[in-house]
Amino acid sequence: MWELIRANKRNSIILMAIMAAVLLLLGFVIGLSFFGAEGGFFGLIIATVIWLVLTLISFSNGDKILLAASKAKLVTHDVHPQLFNIVEEMKIAAGLPAMPKIYIINDPAPNAFATGRNPKSASVAVTAGLLARLNRDELQGVIAHEISHILHRDILFVTLAGVMLGSIVLLSQVFLRGMFYSSMMGSGRRYSSGGRGGGQAQIVMLVIAIVVAILAPIMAYLLYFALSRKREYLADAGGARLTRYPEGLASALEKIANDPSPQLAAANKVTAPMYIANPFKKKKQRKLSDLTSTHPPISERVRILRNMTHGASFKDYSNAFAKVTHTKTVIPPTALTKENIALREAESKTKKGRRTKKQMRQIGDIMRKVNQFVFLTCLCGLKLKIPPNFKPKKVACPRCKRTLDLPAS
Repeated sequence: MWELIRANKRNSIILMAIMAAVLLLLGFVIGLSFFGAEGGFFGLIIATVIWLVLTLISFSNGDKILLAASKAKLVTHDVHPQLFNIVEEMKIAAGLPAMPKIYIINDPAPNAFATGRNPKSASVAVTAGLLARLNRDELQGVIAHEISHILHRDILFVTLAGVMLGSIVLLSQVFLRGMFYSSMMGSGRRYSSGGRGGGQAQIVMLVIAIVVAILAPIMAYLLYFALSRKREYLADAGGARLTRYPEGLASALEKIANDPSPQLAAANKVTAPMYIANPFKKKKQRKLSDLTSTHPPISERVRILRNMTHGASFKDYSNAFAKVTHTKTVIPPTALTKENIALREAESKTKKGRRTKKQMRQIGDIMRKVNQFVFLTCLCGLKLKIPPNFKPKKVACPRCKRTLDLPAS
């Protein structure tokens, strides 16, 4: 496992260095186009300052910002005891030093992600839709996948990579919009001053800067997405290893892919790679090529997991990956040890139809608990759900007309 983490960190540093080079090159070329030879150094300094400020913010509060942007709410054990039990099981199986904080996103679209600076201060967020649609084995597979992201030290890197991507996009957009507004106001005449040769050279630099400003975000997106796809494969392998039941994660991915719910409302291009599955609508996802997709194809991930018929080790995942994709495995060679991890049987025995119907009814209650509704059960058996903004201290049962006292907040 430590070999895998070490290789993961090494590859992360390489890709982060490439993204940093793209960011600094963008700043240098923009400064050069505006202020000449001395302006390149000035642009380089500005780009570096922007990156350092945003990186410091991401180190200190990056996870909180991402959770707030996703509208995730911290919950207690009472909201969903099964979820807490599964997270605790996977925390013990992975040997994490601390229990991750658990958040629920009030959204019917099934999805999940993990964030945090390190395994000691990690968080796992799941949507209410995910809890309502998955059985215990499937939910365990998803949580194991997210715990693997924490174990592999992906969570901080994805945050930092997202910040760097945001910096590149910010610089590019500011420059391009500035050029647009300046051209609209007729300030482009300055490029013809200072002699014919100097004016032409400045125009050439301006054209180069525009090309770099357009291509830099595209290159950064490709690097970010390629990095995210590889980490999804590694987390799938880790999730299967922790649960010893690859079918649970495979089935969960199928349900997430085929779910008819609308697009996850809080998702955006920067946070999308954090999720276990692409949070954007499937119609949009099909229009994108494999290079610009934030995640590997779910159908391929499912086939790999279901080809793990002999065991749940990294070696078994590597063999299944090679069989399905016909390409070199994403698992580092040092992680392919001779460990034998036997597959286990499914734990969930409830009939599928009955379970699905019951869980779909529970999604409303889960969302209400997240939003701090008060649940009261009358003597007649009717269950009342009182919103948090309800002012009176008593409420009448609509069935038997009994008066019920609301608990003190």
